[in-house]
Amino acid sequence: MLARRSELVALRDDDLCWRSDGTLRVTIRRSKTDQAGLGRYVFTSCETARVVRRWIDWRGPDFEFLFCPIYQGQAVRRDLNSVTVRRAIQKGAARAGLEFSGEFRGHSLRVGAAQELLCAGHDTVAIMRAGGWKSVATLARYLEFAEHNVWDIQSSDLNRPIRT
Repeated sequence: MLARRSELVALRDDDLCWRSDGTLRVTIRRSKTDQAGLGRYVFTSCETARVVRRWIDWRGPDFEFLFCPIYQGQAVRRDLNSVTVRRAIQKGAARAGLEFSGEFRGHSLRVGAAQELLCAGHDTVAIMRAGGWKSVATLARYLEFAEHNVWDIQSSDLNRPIRT
């Protein structure tokens, strides 16, 4: 979803709309760049929707927030905070054996997702919409170190006629 940590910890179950294609439409009610609370919709993949469904099934119903802490193997009925999210990301990176795992932050996932979308061929407007960026200059900082070669032509592109 390219969500900020503050956006993730604020999510509630009723912010989720389960779609017939197996994805989720998620309402981000307020963000750093939307102080007025106009909100925006973001979407997930089918895999993310499945993981969220499994999480809700495990966590149980009637929680105020979508994500909550776990204490002694039980879901706790309170909200998470951004620091908890950062620690979980760092622990996950360490478990995955990633170098410099202590340097991973919540924003690392946002940066990486934006770079992956660029490398997958999505245009900047689509990436900006998905991440809620209002400025191309801001997005450009996220994409600065993306390993994206615009000259890498796929073999299927070679057979396509050139428009003049």
